[in-house]
Amino acid sequence: MSLKIRPATPADAEALWAILKPAFRAGDTYTVAADIPRAEALAFWTAPEKSVYVAELPSSVVGTFYVKANQGGGGAHVCNAGFVVHPQARGQGVAGAMLAHSQTVARKMGFRAMQFNFVVTTNAGAIAIWARDGFDTVGRLPGAFRHPVHGYVDALVMYKQLVET
Repeated sequence: MSLKIRPATPADAEALWAILKPAFRAGDTYTVAADIPRAEALAFWTAPEKSVYVAELPSSVVGTFYVKANQGGGGAHVCNAGFVVHPQARGQGVAGAMLAHSQTVARKMGFRAMQFNFVVTTNAGAIAIWARDGFDTVGRLPGAFRHPVHGYVDALVMYKQLVET
């Protein structure tokens, strides 16, 4: 797979929406309204505090992620990230490649750790990728997510050191 990961530009708006729309409309992984309008979804994903990237094959953009500080002040050395892969590109290693790239970017930005605040337990694919990459589950939020099919399910807090402490 000849996947290229690069910073997103305003010209990527249509491609970003094509990726974000199915994920947000499904309502089963992100804590945004399933009917979020396009403009609001793009504003959320590309907010100024986020460094946004796209993953592209020669023919199309197939994934996107962002990296941002998880907290301010004394917690500003820990980043947070979000990932979405286009439905037609799932299972092809895109998420894993974006995860590896996000950690490289995060280290260059000076972050010492990465934390996922809210990983829905029904998102088994993401949990497997994050765990395989060394993320530990450090917390469980019982019934914290209202899944459109499974009802109230748990969410995990997952954490990984990016540099030796």
